[in-house]
Amino acid sequence: MNEEERDPLIDTEVVVETVTGISLYDYGIAAGIFILFIVFRKIFTRYLFRVILKYSDRAKTDVLHNILMAFKSPLQLFFVIIGIYLALLYLPLPDGFNQPMIRIFRTLVIIMMAWGLFNLSSTSSTLFVKVGRKLDIELDQILLPFLSKLVRFAIVAMALSIIASEWGYDVNGFVAGLGLGGLAFALAAQNTLSNFFGGVVIITEKPFTIGDWISSPSVEGIVEDITFRSTKIRTFAHSLVVVPNATLANEPIQNWSKMGKRQITFKLGVTYSTSRDKMETCVDRIKMLLRESEHVDQELILVRFESFGQSSLDIFVYFFTKTTAWEEYLEIKEQINLDIMRILEEEGVQIAFPTRSLHVKHEEVSEEKKHEFLEREY
Repeated sequence: MNEEERDPLIDTEVVVETVTGISLYDYGIAAGIFILFIVFRKIFTRYLFRVILKYSDRAKTDVLHNILMAFKSPLQLFFVIIGIYLALLYLPLPDGFNQPMIRIFRTLVIIMMAWGLFNLSSTSSTLFVKVGRKLDIELDQILLPFLSKLVRFAIVAMALSIIASEWGYDVNGFVAGLGLGGLAFALAAQNTLSNFFGGVVIITEKPFTIGDWISSPSVEGIVEDITFRSTKIRTFAHSLVVVPNATLANEPIQNWSKMGKRQITFKLGVTYSTSRDKMETCVDRIKMLLRESEHVDQELILVRFESFGQSSLDIFVYFFTKTTAWEEYLEIKEQINLDIMRILEEEGVQIAFPTRSLHVKHEEVSEEKKHEFLEREY
């Protein structure tokens, strides 16, 4: 066949064939599929997702809103991935290419699911609060971050194990190896593990929380932060002390922020020259003073003539203030002390202070002994 008799359709077919043997027409269809999903992704993000989010906001619960916001970015990426997957699936690729492509697609889907769950388990999510209310568990600002990190770690570990299993790796052997390695790691990191479990004890038992005023044999101050390893406490000298959780977990801890009321107790010593009637009057008036005070808790008030001290008659005073705030507590204590002084002044009773009386016995010295003393001296 000469050049003049060649069919122009054959020339066109030769031009559109590529090096891979796939026509430009197929490439165009594949590109169209991909662009279609990109457009659908834009429509979904701008319109459909907003409509769904709007209706979810009208619901009584905000769990659906949190789920939608957590999976928003993974869904946007999912449209891109499924567009690429379907475009490649349309192309007449070699048989050996399909199986790896399917594995890659499954892996990306697993990653996107784990990504959404990872976002859903953040500390800002109300999912933990809802679950805590259902199970009657109080979730505070310590337990919530701890659970969030724990769940996130489990999600990542599960996703990695599923991906490894998808690519044909023996996960059981890997877990068994982790068991032996974990034993060696536990022996080498006993202090770290003890601090970790100490943090678990503090978080679960909750002897204190962030912002509480605590004291222990090791430190006293305001709790600023609690981590897996240590607790940060701001002392009243404004220094920051980092205490290992294992230390705090094994020490007695006084949580002063949990006080419902604040104790005041002291002994009031008056002089021994105070008469019996004056003592009874002072005790009754001090007791009445505390009973009539609006700042004093009325559940337990003790004012008693307690003992005969070495240099005073001791009145025992024991009561609680309603407030636990340090500054207000000191103001109330000062006012009550001034009122007690006024009562003593009005009754003519003096406050005793430690004294000691020295009695010198005078003896007559004879003239003969005086002579003997003078002779020894001279």
